Amino acid sequence: MTCYVSRAKTGGIKGGLGLAEDKSEASIACRQVGPIGFLKPLAQQDKMFNERVSLAFKKLRVVRMVDKERNTLVYLIYSDRLIGCSPQNSVTAVPVDRATPIPVR
Repeated sequence: MTCYVSRAKTGGIKGGLGLAEDKSEASIACRQVGPIGFLKPLAQQDKMFNERVSLAFKKLRVVRMVDKERNTLVYLIYSDRLIGCSPQNSVTAVPVDRATPIPVR
């Protein structure tokens, strides 16, 4: 599986020096690019990625959730701190073949 992330970045001098506050906007798209298998059971919800995106300690986070009923992996991207605008989060879902049930701990 491969996930693609897009996020807003502030340009200009402040942005280039890391002094600008980026907007809380992000998008994610995940696609199955090969067979999906599981070496161990997955948590119902798990942090997959986080990155500091400002000097004010704002982080961009990706969380994976398991929809066991639909045998689907769901990924959510969001910012943990809201600055001056509404958050624009994104969610994507990747169905797993029913022949390979997702093991959940």
